[in-house]
Amino acid sequence: MNELVFYDTLRQGLWISVVISMPILTAALVTGVAIGLFQALTSVQEMTLTFVPKLAAILIVFWISMAFMTETLVGFFTGRIVPMIAGI
Repeated sequence: MNELVFYDTLRQGLWISVVISMPILTAALVTGVAIGLFQALTSVQEMTLTFVPKLAAILIVFWISMAFMTETLVGFFTGRIVPMIAGI
């Protein structure tokens, strides 16, 4: 295997990991900012208040985007990794 092919595959794998994690990280960010704004406006400084809504938002977004994540990973594996293993 050529170094160029190795680094290109590594780059593509890292980019796919970024794309796959983006919906979950965005949901956590938006929920965290909304709860932080709520805490700042109401002067409620409860540390556990941010945990449950973030966890619920992450689980909902994960459940919704599970098909997208699976299709993306399977596409990368069958389109890039399997041909490299088979030597095509």
